[in-house]
Amino acid sequence: MSLLDSIKENAKRLNKRIVLPESGEERTLKAANSLLKEKICQVILIGQETAIYKEGEKHHLDHLSKARIVNPAEFDKMDAYVDSLVEIRKSKNLSRQEAYQLLKDPLYLAVMMIKSGDADGEVAGANNATGNVLRPAFQIVKTSAGISVVSGAFLMILKDHQFGDNGLVIFADCAVHPDPDAKQLAEIAICTAQTARNIGQLEPRVAMLSFSTKGSASHPLVDKVVEATELAKKMMPGLKIDGELQADAAIIESIGNKKAPGSSIAGRANVLVFPNLESGNIAYKLVQRMAGAQAIGPVLQGMAAPINDLSRGCSVDDIVNLVAITANQSTGN
Repeated sequence: MSLLDSIKENAKRLNKRIVLPESGEERTLKAANSLLKEKICQVILIGQETAIYKEGEKHHLDHLSKARIVNPAEFDKMDAYVDSLVEIRKSKNLSRQEAYQLLKDPLYLAVMMIKSGDADGEVAGANNATGNVLRPAFQIVKTSAGISVVSGAFLMILKDHQFGDNGLVIFADCAVHPDPDAKQLAEIAICTAQTARNIGQLEPRVAMLSFSTKGSASHPLVDKVVEATELAKKMMPGLKIDGELQADAAIIESIGNKKAPGSSIAGRANVLVFPNLESGNIAYKLVQRMAGAQAIGPVLQGMAAPINDLSRGCSVDDIVNLVAITANQSTGN
């Protein structure tokens, strides 16, 4: 069974409620139909029921009747949501009228459903820019307790199974935060370890990467990684983590043994935490293109609830896969 198949099977078992706010988007409706047909999760669509069913008939989507459809204009919890949003945004002096206008936006309503316990996660972005998807999430759901930074991980599935766990290695941060400080880097390590467990279905062995291994070079950039490693150990006692390690020392056993003797991670890492976004983004793209690896993600980490952003060029399968991943993420909340 492939990793994606395993993720989907676990999502079926979890039976989470995932809200898709872009019901006017053809790919989203086709994905919703597939999700319902395969019973991967419960689907919540935000929109007008008649319009959704009309579009479904047009494309022969005969499972949409199994979705829960929430029409903002007729939603019976709207007043309660308005009250909650006013309270959440009271520091910004948000009025009830302003809150109501925001909640007519499906992206805001979807996040408020999660905040109110009426949904477990959200996937959007097929028809919206990343900023529009994440803004309501930052304002309403915010970050997890003890976490101040959102990051993005990729599940890298390599053809060469000697790396990671049978070719599966998790890379982060490859998508969000340009230049984390030591504390933020430690938080990224913790969140990526949780992603490895909840989605990668593996026990994380985290390597904190640098251009130095165990003091082979001296530089403030190395010091940041060393500090982040120690902070991560304090934040999550028992986590298998080591650093600073060069990439080859992290993933190749013979080099790890030579450069970092006695390390339980060197040469065996299945989670690679990069010191900044620049190095992480470059690395995942190089591995994807030059090694022919499958890159699944980015999976957003650090939010208090699973909210994921699609590329506007996504396929129907991309949406289905990200929804299944989002359902798996909800196990860590």
